Amino acid sequence: MDLLKLAQALIPDDDLLPLESYEKMYPPRELPKGAEVTRLAPSPTGFIHLGNLYSALADERIAHTTGGVFYLRIEDTDEKRKVEGAVESVIRSLKYFNVNFDEGAEINSPLNKYGPYYQRQRAKIYRAFAKDLIARGLAYPCFCTEDDLNKVREEQTARKLTPGYYGAFAKCRNLSEEEIYSNLAAGKPFVIRLKSQGDIANKITFRDRIKGEITVTENDQDVVILKSDGIPTYHFAHAIDDHFMRTTLVIRGEEWLSSLPVHIELFKVLGFPMPAYGHTCSLMKMDGGNKRKLSKRKDPELSLDYYRGEGYYPVAVVKYLMTILNSNFEEWERKNPAEDYTKFKFTIEKMGKSGALFDLDKLNDISKTELSKISAEEMFDFMYGWVSEFGTDADRAHFENREYIVRILNLVMGTNSKKRRKDIARAEQGVRMIDYFFDDTFAPQYSYRFDGQTVNAVIEGFAVIYDPADDNSAWFAKVKEVAAANGFAAEMSDYKVNPQAYKGSVSDVAEILRVAITGMSNSPDLCTIMGILGKERCSRRFAAAKVK
Repeated sequence: MDLLKLAQALIPDDDLLPLESYEKMYPPRELPKGAEVTRLAPSPTGFIHLGNLYSALADERIAHTTGGVFYLRIEDTDEKRKVEGAVESVIRSLKYFNVNFDEGAEINSPLNKYGPYYQRQRAKIYRAFAKDLIARGLAYPCFCTEDDLNKVREEQTARKLTPGYYGAFAKCRNLSEEEIYSNLAAGKPFVIRLKSQGDIANKITFRDRIKGEITVTENDQDVVILKSDGIPTYHFAHAIDDHFMRTTLVIRGEEWLSSLPVHIELFKVLGFPMPAYGHTCSLMKMDGGNKRKLSKRKDPELSLDYYRGEGYYPVAVVKYLMTILNSNFEEWERKNPAEDYTKFKFTIEKMGKSGALFDLDKLNDISKTELSKISAEEMFDFMYGWVSEFGTDADRAHFENREYIVRILNLVMGTNSKKRRKDIARAEQGVRMIDYFFDDTFAPQYSYRFDGQTVNAVIEGFAVIYDPADDNSAWFAKVKEVAAANGFAAEMSDYKVNPQAYKGSVSDVAEILRVAITGMSNSPDLCTIMGILGKERCSRRFAAAKVK
């Protein structure tokens, strides 16, 4: 059979470049020794999830720790399943978590010399290499219909054989020249398949950068490399793209281990050196005392939208993932609490070889710690971002007054004091925590430990003498004055000596005022709260808080 003639008949494109042209077009990158080129290569058939972020973070950290490049490639070969907005969602979500690309699709970068970064825009490159494989007798046309393939699967299932297109089941592998051209003349649609040279009886030892040395069988499947529309399959395109984009390291989930034999063979027949591969372990969770994989169907926390919607601090999510990505990260952070996490020397050697247990409680703890470190202004910016997208109309109206909210946060979060608040894990909690500073969201549940007459006398007495210009000392002196006038001990020492002589202590009076102003028996410094609220608002609250 004239293979050159066949290659031309199957792929008649006359504008394909010689293969060696691509080596010149996409030369090896000029990078420091040891620098890694990594990538995230999602399909736009769905939205990004925690597992994607997990791998992307590893890719980004390895590339940037070694002085390399991290790029975004879109594997859009499955046009039928494309989801509008998926690419934008990937970029937006990763940027939110501070995982930034150096080059790639939709990235405006001077490094963008290895594109295009959408696979459908690289069709001619794949067709050139497919044509070459046909000409070398390493690929062939397959005219099998879907019905034909279903019958093969049924037979394999009935005989309890490995499913697939191989050996005696590869019905188009050995078609005669006459049969091929007859099918072409009849206009029968076809795909191009790899003519596998492998044998599953043979073993391949492979060094996985994460899992270590593993053994797989050779590939014997005649996988499709070009679909009937001329667009490549994932397997074929990724091998060509990883070579010409000069990828040195591919980090991906362990579910891709089963595809490794196919990829090894493709790199071999294409004549390309393989990049290193590292297969990450699945994210697990405890469920009823047993470990299982996180599930899109069962676990909302697998979606990145979950963390944005709940208002988790992005740095906290990243740091938590770093603790399960690199076993020595927590120790490093304990020794370097003030350092940015990007200063940590991320290494693939410290990545776990077994399933990582995802613990939402631990994430909450890390988020509380991280939020306790930031300034009131930074806290405002974080909460404002959440409110803008997920808050109520009332929340958005409140956050238009930046100065007012920053004053509140300085008090509530303790940002100007040595004792920082460490019980807020999410933006939504922070927003609800300050609702009582606004009349439209102030919903007090008045609960007093004294009779109505006493409560009203305390409230009325203090309302008359309250002056927002008072400092804490003058303010508390007036609380003592009201306490003494209503049968409470103005001094705690007096109350401790003879509690039976009083209705209560000055702290009880302060509690009555606190409940009246905030609706709570516990709050930050009441004098400061009243100063933030202002005289008029405090007066209204005192009037409303009296026992009817």
